[in-house]
Amino acid sequence: MCTTSAEASEGKTADLTSLGLAETAVAVRNGDITSEAYTAALLQRARSQAELNAFITIDEAAVLAAARDADKARAAGSAAPLLGMPLGVKDSYLTAGLPTSLGLGSLAHFVPREDADAVRAIKTAGALVFGKNNLVEMSYGLTGTNARYGQVKNPHAHDRVSGGSSSGSAASVAAGIVPASFGGDTVGSIRVPASLCGVVGFKPTTGRWPRNGVAPISHTLDTTGVFARSVEDCALVDQVVTGEQSAKPPKAGYDMKGARLAYAPRQFLELVDPEVEARFRDVVRRLREAGAEVVEVDLGDDFNALIQTATWNIFFHETMGAISEFIRSHNIPITFETIYEGLRPELHETWGHMVLPGGGGAISAEAYQTALSVSRPEIQRRFDKVFIDHGADALLQPTTPCTAPLIEQQTSFQIAGRDVSNITLANHTVSASSVGLPGISLPVGLSRGGLPIGLELDAPLVRDRELLGLARRIEGVLGTRPAPI
Repeated sequence: MCTTSAEASEGKTADLTSLGLAETAVAVRNGDITSEAYTAALLQRARSQAELNAFITIDEAAVLAAARDADKARAAGSAAPLLGMPLGVKDSYLTAGLPTSLGLGSLAHFVPREDADAVRAIKTAGALVFGKNNLVEMSYGLTGTNARYGQVKNPHAHDRVSGGSSSGSAASVAAGIVPASFGGDTVGSIRVPASLCGVVGFKPTTGRWPRNGVAPISHTLDTTGVFARSVEDCALVDQVVTGEQSAKPPKAGYDMKGARLAYAPRQFLELVDPEVEARFRDVVRRLREAGAEVVEVDLGDDFNALIQTATWNIFFHETMGAISEFIRSHNIPITFETIYEGLRPELHETWGHMVLPGGGGAISAEAYQTALSVSRPEIQRRFDKVFIDHGADALLQPTTPCTAPLIEQQTSFQIAGRDVSNITLANHTVSASSVGLPGISLPVGLSRGGLPIGLELDAPLVRDRELLGLARRIEGVLGTRPAPI
């Protein structure tokens, strides 16, 4: 059977876009492929997947020119760790010379003069900004909706949500458009879309990654982070951004002997889709069979209520001040009031009720201080019982309580026969956010309907590199690395 030149070209493009970040970086440094050829293949992939609405901005000429410069640098002897690697960047990160909209139509043409610190770090390591990923307006939402730039669609099923707020970042990695992308996470905005789109999503310990130059929601809860198709790729980006290295990078093909894991069924399995629960319990079984010790723990009858109240009180109370300070300190040509007035109706109503000081649901200073000084220490004490008293390396749970909801039902849907709102998608991720724990979501297969299911691991504060090593071991045992769609 003859193969046409067009079919051969398409096959070559598919081969390139299926490569992971770490393996592609090695291939470029070794001269096996060029950054220009790889970038061109990704651009072709982006054009073919345009219906996803994963990107707001891609400057094709600029990114190809940057790739050619990377190839020249390689010829001159550069061995930078991310040399010539095109990465996606959530459009809440400032990018010098490339528009940064924050998801708002009113900032569609705003071009910063500076890079966010995390963007500067990857550029210094040789990476290219492939484009700016679509997101929920002001990163305020969990489903991927955007009134100005369009709903981000799930690559596994275009009638399903991608998750949010880092919606385009997750979708672009899942679709093979970029090997990795920056996101942001306040209550789950990396881990939720990672779970729903079937990629790895890593949220570092809050404050461990630089946040300067990234539009905020809450200075207490916000963190930058990354999506990729493997833990190894996330670990590479983490190493570049922080400068930290693991003492012994784990290798593929090992077991789980010596690992001690915990799970809390009363807190994380009471409102979960039956198929998601079945997959989670199968994962626990397989990890035990691989040699891990998995213990059941109980975080307390009031744990979920404590988490929800404390975290959302901090989240809503800090939003106005955090955004106002960001606008002022980075000379963003907009005011908080203009942002508020231009929000889509549902979000405008939420801000009017919860974010503005005069709103009917505004969080009082007393409630805010209670969340910070009473609730957070108590939450940390509960986690310490898991990590110290029980000796667990990580706490496991389903990342999201269900698979991706239908776009047309994204504001209200059912989980296990119960009516819920989209905020329920963060029911499990919010716990790590409440006290800043590092967390990672791994894809652990597909539902009967072909939708991804995620597994979250949360670890003690600043044990990020250990968490990445553990996650890589679990990835090796479960075979969780998916192929691009």
